[in-house]
Formats: sequence, structure tokens, C-alpha cells
Amino acid sequence: MRIILGMTWKEMLRKRVMMLTLVMTVIFLFAFWFVAGTIGGDRRFGGGSGIMNGSILIERFTNGAFILTLGFFFGSFVIAFLAIFSSFSAIAGEAEQGVMQAMLPRPIPRWKWYLGRWLGYVTLGLLYALILFAAILFITNAHAAIPRDMAALVKAFLIFASSVPLLITLSMLGSGFFSALGNGVFMTMLYGAGFLGGMIDKVSSSLGLEGDALHMLNNMTGFMSMLMPVDGLQRKMTAVLFSLDDLGGMVSFSGSAFSLLNLNSVPSNSFVVYAAVYTAALFTIGLLRFQRKDL
Repeated sequence: MRIILGMTWKEMLRKRVMMLTLVMTVIFLFAFWFVAGTIGGDRRFGGGSGIMNGSILIERFTNGAFILTLGFFFGSFVIAFLAIFSSFSAIAGEAEQGVMQAMLPRPIPRWKWYLGRWLGYVTLGLLYALILFAAILFITNAHAAIPRDMAALVKAFLIFASSVPLLITLSMLGSGFFSALGNGVFMTMLYGAGFLGGMIDKVSSSLGLEGDALHMLNNMTGFMSMLMPVDGLQRKMTAVLFSLDDLGGMVSFSGSAFSLLNLNSVPSNSFVVYAAVYTAALFTIGLLRFQRKDL
């Protein structure tokens, strides 16, 4: 299994998707630095004042919260890109190319191959998520205030990075049912549906809907969130990072600058547990499917 894991790392480091992800990351961080500097120096956010009274501290925290929100919002797309397009052809693509027929006749149990592949994709994705998470915090800290509670930062990172095993598990499961191209389209649409559900949930309160229409809309967005929990995990990560439960309303996140978030409907801890159980269940189904798949 360690051989499969190491082989997965070597293949990933040679693939174009990894190079493209790194290029996207450099461009994103370069642009994010200038955006953060522009917002951090705006006097409306307290960036031009040298007097650090209570009001300015709250303004600087709000400023940093907005920059972090912006960074993690777009950073989650880069994470999803790497997770999906690194693993969408894990089974179907190698079966079509004949690689799997050459490897599996050897005394390698299928479950070890599947677990080794999964661990390879996940560990590389988690390492990338850690680097991106730290880079966003570093850039924000250079221009504004960031949370300093280490426990909150660790919890936020764990939730932020939890999308990696979730997306890879879903992608490998789909690769056991669809062709490589079909699974890529399926995963892109599924991720888009989850993101769309989150966006609808964010604007539903401003649509003026009542009664059955609002109930039906909430049911639809809830189903999308259950099917693709990534957007809900993103909102939960933000709430944990800023310790919203401890702020007690001292800081307002209701302005138009925070329209990317829906902090009025932050998922509970039970949702995080559901996402973990959901990932484990999908992994089990994917493994069983691979055990019975005709290669």
C-alpha cells in the first residue's frame, strides 16, 4: 500500500493538473496580496489610523475578516479543482489505458490498491490545503488583523481541509461507475449544484418568499447541501475561525461586503459529523464497488 501511495504522489507531481494548480495558486496569491493591501489601507476600514482604540480594533478585525472571507472563498475553488481533477480518472482512466490490468494480476489486494490511491490523493491535497491556508493567513496578517486563537485556527483548518477527502472520495466513487470524462463532468456538476444551493440559501431571505414557496426552497437547498456539503463546511469554517459564538454580536457581519457568506445560517456541529460519516459511507461504497468491478 505504501508503494501505491508513493506512486500516486510521483504521478501527481508529474501531472499537468498539479502544474496548473500551482500556476493558479501563484496567480491567486499574487492578486490576493494586492487586493488585501488595497482593502487593508482603506480608511473606511481603519487602515489609515494610528490610534488603536476599541472602535479601530473592531474595524481592523472586521477588515481582516472580510479579507479572509474573500481569500478562503476563492481558495476553496482551487482546493476543489485539485481534489476533483487529480482523482476523477483514478479507476476508469487507468482501466481504459490498461494500467490496472498490468498491476492487479500481481499479488496486490484490490482494497490495498484503492486505499493506497485514496491516501495518496488525500495526503497531497491536505498538504496543499495547509500551505494555502497558511499563505492566506500570512497575507491577511500583513495588511489587517487576523484571529490569534490557535485552537480556533486549528479547528478552522481541519474543517477547511475536510473538503479534500470528501471530494476525492466522491470522485473515486464516481470513477467506479462512469468513464473518466463522464466522471469529470459529473463531479463538476455536482460541485456546482452544491455551490448553487449555498448561493440560493444566501439570497432566499431577500426574495420575499413566504409559506410553501420558502419551505420548498429551503428543502431544495438543504438536499443540495446534504448531497454536496462543501459549501456548508466552508460557512462552518468561517464561523469557527472568527469565533462568532464568542463575539456575542460585538462585530457586525451584515454589511454588503460580507455578501459572499451566509452567517445567518451557519451549520451546526452535527453537520460536520454528518459530513464525516457521509465521507466514510461513500468510501466504503466506492471500495465495495471497486472490489466487484470488471476491469
